[in-house]
Amino acid sequence: MSTPPEPDLGALSPLANELATTIARVASDIALVIDRNGVISAVAEGAAVQAQGCSQWVGRRWVDTVTASTRPKIQSLLDEVASSGVVSRRREVSHPGQGGDELPVTWSAIRLGANGPVLAVGRDLRAVAAIQQRFVEAQQDMERHYWSRRQAENRYQLLFQVANDAVLVLDASSLVVMEANAATAELLGLELTQIQHQPLTDCVPPSVRAAVLELLVTARSTGRAGEMRVRGPGLPAALDIAATPFTVDGRRQLMLRARRDAVRPGSADGLVLSRMAEFVETTPDGVVITDSAGGILMANPAFLRLVRQSEESQLRHRPLAELMFDPTGAWAQLVSAVRSAGMVSNLALEVGALDGTRQRVRASAALMAEGEQTCLGFVLRPDHQLPAHLAGDDVLAGLLDQVGRVPLADLLVEVAHRAERQLIASALLRVGGQLDIAAEALGMTPDALALRMQRHGLSGLGYPSVATGIPPSIN
Repeated sequence: MSTPPEPDLGALSPLANELATTIARVASDIALVIDRNGVISAVAEGAAVQAQGCSQWVGRRWVDTVTASTRPKIQSLLDEVASSGVVSRRREVSHPGQGGDELPVTWSAIRLGANGPVLAVGRDLRAVAAIQQRFVEAQQDMERHYWSRRQAENRYQLLFQVANDAVLVLDASSLVVMEANAATAELLGLELTQIQHQPLTDCVPPSVRAAVLELLVTARSTGRAGEMRVRGPGLPAALDIAATPFTVDGRRQLMLRARRDAVRPGSADGLVLSRMAEFVETTPDGVVITDSAGGILMANPAFLRLVRQSEESQLRHRPLAELMFDPTGAWAQLVSAVRSAGMVSNLALEVGALDGTRQRVRASAALMAEGEQTCLGFVLRPDHQLPAHLAGDDVLAGLLDQVGRVPLADLLVEVAHRAERQLIASALLRVGGQLDIAAEALGMTPDALALRMQRHGLSGLGYPSVATGIPPSIN
């Protein structure tokens, strides 16, 4: 089947300028009439490009009106229209515009007769470019938001892990527990005294004993860390367990970490992340993660309050011992002990701050050798003690003598009053006087807590209170 001949458009050559004007008005943003030498003889501008100085192109070669990098495209377009009479593919080029900006235009063209002029029509691409730019910016914003969320998620997961993971250090040959933290006792439902210095296999539920033993033996024999998930009767939930071998003074040991499956790293559960974030932000225990040399990597708000700092960024890469104002070297020794022994539990130490104040804490720490980077995780629990007049306040003191003389209902009211006073004082001391956190821990609003503090005469403890307009109690 033969191809029909191209129609002869030579009759339209005298109307080239009028055609350009009409096309620019109704179907395009700009139209050019170009002679056989590639020189522009007429320019018809639509409203979109009238401020770009295109009318000044008359008398110039078309290839000279575009940027150097896009000149080959215009020359290719002219060659194609010269040989075939019509351009089959549009070319996108950039013209230098007013004020140094570029005018992006996509061009097509047709020749009006064998020896006639070329009629080129173009569309202004600035609106398309603006949409594309907004799309790119939206993508970049999404990526920034995604990575910001991932960083926050990783931060909360790591801090939550330090504060909540069950951690044990075992003798590699006998699998006897050398050290264990409080989370281990809670997880297994045993006292620490029932776990320490006992074979681990005697402490875990029979349903998972074989699987845990296989993990430990594999880590011991290969010298490489291993992980597994176990579930079964006697466990509160499915557990992710990691075993890491290490050596202390030539003695081979194993570190075992266990966490509930619901908070495993990489979890996409928004509710889980929200709960982890809430815990990290509100727990009264200071949680801090350092590198293997003791330089701070991340910390939670309670730790910032402990050392009188306002921003976590102010602490990054600072040595933990330096931040603690450690003239005796106790903190440096703690870091060294954790790095070599794998774990330290419930050690009484002092924390310094920039304002010179010092506070006693109970420090627990463990290696976090679950990857390429070895880190140290610390939990610092303020070692608060109630004032003597509260600590020794027996809620039944003096009340037993009232039995028979005062109705039981009145005695119970007084017991409740004394117990509430002690519990509020204890909560405030534990969180360092943070009224909002104490109120949340006690299940009430800060305003309600402030009222009860005044009622019980606890303002003398020196904690901040919410202004309520009610005078302090004189009880």
